[in-house]
Amino acid sequence: MSNAAPATVLVYSSRPDVRAAVRTAVGRRPAADVGPLTWVECATGEDVVDTVDGGGVDLCILDGESQPTGGLALARQLTVEVADRPALCVLIARQPDRWLAHWSRADATLPLPVDPLTAPAVVADLLRDRVGRRPVAR
Repeated sequence: MSNAAPATVLVYSSRPDVRAAVRTAVGRRPAADVGPLTWVECATGEDVVDTVDGGGVDLCILDGESQPTGGLALARQLTVEVADRPALCVLIARQPDRWLAHWSRADATLPLPVDPLTAPAVVADLLRDRVGRRPVAR
């Protein structure tokens, strides 16, 4: 991804403090070679599905602990229903839940609470992998 290529990152959690923690930990530019991020916040699973269906999202960071719809279930749903889905990262509170993230077909996981030392690197790697696979504009 060139410095001029912006990326859109959707962050989903039913809790505003988790969404803010993710945005703060990752920042506006997670790496020098990853363009500036535009953040889209969603508080419900329906908002996530509608936003992804609208196109233009490069990465979804989904809270696995959200209620009533968890990020793991949303990751699985997006993988099954959206052919050109964005990259998916799931926030998990317990490392043993990594198998659930694998089941959901998420591309990566981040631990809760969000670590500001690892989160930017994970996000940058996922966005680099999107090069050449930009989402379809609908």
